[in-house]
Amino acid sequence: MSTPDHDSDPFASGLSSSPPQPAASDSEAADALPPPIPEGRRVEGGRGGAWIAEAWRMFKDAPGSWVACFLIFVVIMIVLAIIPVLGNIVGALISPFLVAGMMVGCRELERNEELTVAHLFAGFSRNSGPLLVLGLLEFGLSLIVMLIAALVIFLTVGMMFVGVLGGQALDAGVTLDPGFWIGALTMILIVVALFIPVTMAVWFAPALVVLNNVEPWTALKWSFFACLKNVWPFFVYGLIMLLLAIVASIPFALGWLILGPLIIASVYTSYRDIFFASASAPRSA
Repeated sequence: MSTPDHDSDPFASGLSSSPPQPAASDSEAADALPPPIPEGRRVEGGRGGAWIAEAWRMFKDAPGSWVACFLIFVVIMIVLAIIPVLGNIVGALISPFLVAGMMVGCRELERNEELTVAHLFAGFSRNSGPLLVLGLLEFGLSLIVMLIAALVIFLTVGMMFVGVLGGQALDAGVTLDPGFWIGALTMILIVVALFIPVTMAVWFAPALVVLNNVEPWTALKWSFFACLKNVWPFFVYGLIMLLLAIVASIPFALGWLILGPLIIASVYTSYRDIFFASASAPRSA
């Protein structure tokens, strides 16, 4: 990946003292990025809230386009989920393409360009090969975790239901036993814990692949260790997002038309903050 010299921060407003040049294509824009910090850097805990604030400013720059992209994303995922087995596989494979496309859109917003629906599909025409490999790797990791989770479920409460399916009556007192619910809660926490490392690995991976040409497996490793270094910022981020999710769900879940884009934009703002020594804010309104 080439790294041209710049007199000023390439993540600033995009103004330069050099003579005007033709508008760069998405690929050229990617080449203009400085190399990311391998495995990211550690930032202060309060940055978790700053990622959301910066994402909000990004959303305000193009609210209509953000909502349109989010709705199309959701509709695609729902349609694929309806298709048995194959739809879920295809959904898992194209998800990195769609997320990567939105990362390209965020990058264009930061360059004072416009966000359009076309950006959602930019990953299919840019770094598509590595993104497909990334999708396969993500699917493989998720499948392994699901198999482990299924085994955990079977070994905890599954044996009881095997007996029910075999014709044995379920003792009504079992479900009244506090130990039953403690075991069920423990099982749920274990399953959630199994998926956390996968989420950490995929959080930054599409951005690293599409914007920095990082190899897919390396992108997954960098993303995982970057999240591991920044447990406290992500803890703050998660608490704020949980509160926002509760609020967004109250008015018939209409608030998710804003919260959904905000989550996507915050992936980009956290990526910018952690993988570059000088993180710039998105363009001002």
